Amino acid sequence: MKNSSIPFNLSNIKLLFSKKFLSVILISIPSAIIADYFNIPLAWMLGPMIAVSVAALIGIKVEMPKLALSTILIILGLHIGNYIDQNLINQMKDWIWTSAIMFIYILLSIFIVSKYLQKYSNYKNKTSIFSAAPGALGPLLILAEYEKSDLSQVATSHLIRLIIIITIFPFFVVNFSSSEAIEIEKFDYLNQNHFDLLILIAGSLLLILLFDKIKVPAALLSGTLVASGILQITEVASYKLPEASIDYCLLILGASVGCRFADKSLNEVAKNTFHSFIATILLVILGILAALAASYFVDTNFLTLLLSFCPGGIYEVAVIAIAFDLDPNFVAFHHIIRLLMILFTVPIILRLIDKKNSFNK
Repeated sequence: MKNSSIPFNLSNIKLLFSKKFLSVILISIPSAIIADYFNIPLAWMLGPMIAVSVAALIGIKVEMPKLALSTILIILGLHIGNYIDQNLINQMKDWIWTSAIMFIYILLSIFIVSKYLQKYSNYKNKTSIFSAAPGALGPLLILAEYEKSDLSQVATSHLIRLIIIITIFPFFVVNFSSSEAIEIEKFDYLNQNHFDLLILIAGSLLLILLFDKIKVPAALLSGTLVASGILQITEVASYKLPEASIDYCLLILGASVGCRFADKSLNEVAKNTFHSFIATILLVILGILAALAASYFVDTNFLTLLLSFCPGGIYEVAVIAIAFDLDPNFVAFHHIIRLLMILFTVPIILRLIDKKNSFNK
């Protein structure tokens, strides 16, 4: 189970009861309550993200257990699965064009942003490629280590971009559109067939293991999403999770972003902040252009398109889509496609760079 998507082993179980995770919880809950009191959008994500980031940077020992992250990805998959119906399946044929636009967006993003980072931030060639890719931080870090790139520059660039995106987008939605965070509906969650939940979880775990074995990206989310969708379309099982579970997902995701700064110094972050900010602006501009192009092919809310093409993390973006009811299936589909495209495209670009370097020698 060492490389499994479900990190169910003794060390990960122990981490759930560690002082590092206790610190995360003690910092996250009060910060979420304070952010909620001041009516900050997505308070249960932004409050913990900012508070835990600061705590990590000033030296407080924090760590997010992989098991905690695993639970929220399954919860997100079950939530998004509720949106899947036959009408959605019929719509997916139109998404081939938006997927093609996504591929062009990725190529342009890598080319333009990497050139900027090389010229103005002195990033080496391959490091700039990894830093410019609009997503897929986890897999790219593994590849970057193999390619002997600067892991610190790659990680910091992606993390600063992630914080900028998930901080600004909720405020943008609240202030510049009629969309609002979904309100908790009056629904009797206890008056459901709870056996259906067990069926959904069992089906999800089976597909997660299968997807993990055949190396499908984001196996936890995509496996649960597909299993939940199939079981609900076929009317085998259907279950609605309490909306409060979204707050739990928001808190864990926000705190998880903050925990990623645990091995970073203030000087290291400060040094990369400005150019990472400019790189983020370039990616957002390209994302807006891609969303505008996509709007000619699908009849979808522009904010949904914008979220689909924003250079944020797949899980953070998915929870924002659910929280603001911005077609979570459309958003999740395009971010999974983007992840696949990045993992396919970046190695090819690296090989072309190697060939060019060897030819020049």
